[in-house]
Amino acid sequence: MTPGTEFDGFCVNTANIWQVVGYILLVVKIVIPILLIVWGMLDLGKAVVAAKDDEIKKATKSLAMRAISAVLIFFIPTIVNVVLGVVSNFSESGAQDDWQVCRTCITNPGDGECDTYAQDAW
Repeated sequence: MTPGTEFDGFCVNTANIWQVVGYILLVVKIVIPILLIVWGMLDLGKAVVAAKDDEIKKATKSLAMRAISAVLIFFIPTIVNVVLGVVSNFSESGAQDDWQVCRTCITNPGDGECDTYAQDAW
């Protein structure tokens, strides 16, 4: 769907909101995994300096869990993209075009197409 067509759906009318959600997801995708790994490394560093085996084992397990969490958080936008892609395949063509606007604005908020929809929505 190209900007300026007659179709006027929910996602087209709220494109600016979806664009903000997309930017928030982009920041979350980058900042939270970095923070989780840094906190885990700090905990492990404290345990190593304390030289207690039990604390080192706990800190190592904590670092591993935080690293796994960081990877999962990093892939949230990909999961959202897949879910929106599946949902858009079940609907009629006009609704598919509307879902495509949501999908574009959430997964690629800086995309020129999403910017056009967001400006039109204002």
